[in-house]
Amino acid sequence: MAHDFIYTQPVKIFFGEGKFGQLGSIMEELGVQRCVIACGRHFAPEARAMQEKDSRIVAVFGEVEQNPQLSGVVETARLCREFNADAVVGVGGGSSIDTAKFAAAIAKGDGEAIEYYHGEKPFPAERLTIIAVPTTAGTGSEVTQVSVVSHGSEKRTINNPVFMPKAAIVDPILSSTVPPRTTMNTGLDALAHALEGYWSKNHQPISDLMAVEAVRLVMQNLETAYRDGSNMEARANMAYASLLGGLSFANPKTAGCHACSYPLSEDYHLPHGEACAFTLDSFVRINADERLEELCHRAGLTGTEELAERIAALKKLAGLRSRLSDLGEVNMEKLCHDCAVHGLMNNNPVHMDEAALRAMFEKLA
Repeated sequence: MAHDFIYTQPVKIFFGEGKFGQLGSIMEELGVQRCVIACGRHFAPEARAMQEKDSRIVAVFGEVEQNPQLSGVVETARLCREFNADAVVGVGGGSSIDTAKFAAAIAKGDGEAIEYYHGEKPFPAERLTIIAVPTTAGTGSEVTQVSVVSHGSEKRTINNPVFMPKAAIVDPILSSTVPPRTTMNTGLDALAHALEGYWSKNHQPISDLMAVEAVRLVMQNLETAYRDGSNMEARANMAYASLLGGLSFANPKTAGCHACSYPLSEDYHLPHGEACAFTLDSFVRINADERLEELCHRAGLTGTEELAERIAALKKLAGLRSRLSDLGEVNMEKLCHDCAVHGLMNNNPVHMDEAALRAMFEKLA
């Protein structure tokens, strides 16, 4: 047992079916008087209907993109200033929550968003309250201090305590209408979070415990949720797995799979979860050791080989891209270089330089 670690988790979590219906009372508990909702186009009509019923919802930014843009952050922050909001509620996948985080962090500042984005200016000391409401079971963004935002073709992962939500409302009902392919993408993202938090060089025992349970729940429920989105038991278990996955990587941070996901998303336009899943089974085999074998056994699997094979089978079931030939023309040299130099690769337990990454990708040709 390790006796030397630091664990931090300041988010108040409201978990359960129907919890989103308590948003009003939760805002009252947190002292929120005026909020802006940031969401995607799919949820925007419901957000505006909520606005008509609750005067505390003063504006809605309903144009969050799949890979959230800095321009959306700017507009959300502008609405916060215009309506003197004291909170931002991010409703949706990681894109909406990350937009809400960033907007809440800069709304009280006098700098330009691009200055905060590039680290040219420190984030303001004062920020708005962040309430994160995930509608997918995957990102775990509701319990992390990370915001992933793009500016044109540039995509940055910014890790800062100012992005930590004050509250997370995890309501499995919100995920019941998520399409099957998105269910699989986000579910494998949750699995990647748990596995990478577990094998990260920075892993620690509390996070490890949550990672094991997250892996067990994903392996037992993801296929069911994919095949039958109305199965609320599977949806609830996946929502809990996603939450645990977020908690399990919030402190240790992710590693090789996520390092590779950024060039795969930026250059080959894979959604984040699909990009993480692209190399996940490869990294299971690369990082296989006694600890990972132990995780597999505790999660009800025979070992790392079964875990890798089942990940590959889930990707195949949903028709996710998993070979380089699925990506079109690939610049192997650039892909391997960009993966190798990404900071998260330093967390991987096995050293992965460009040559090692080339060997991995060549097996996926």
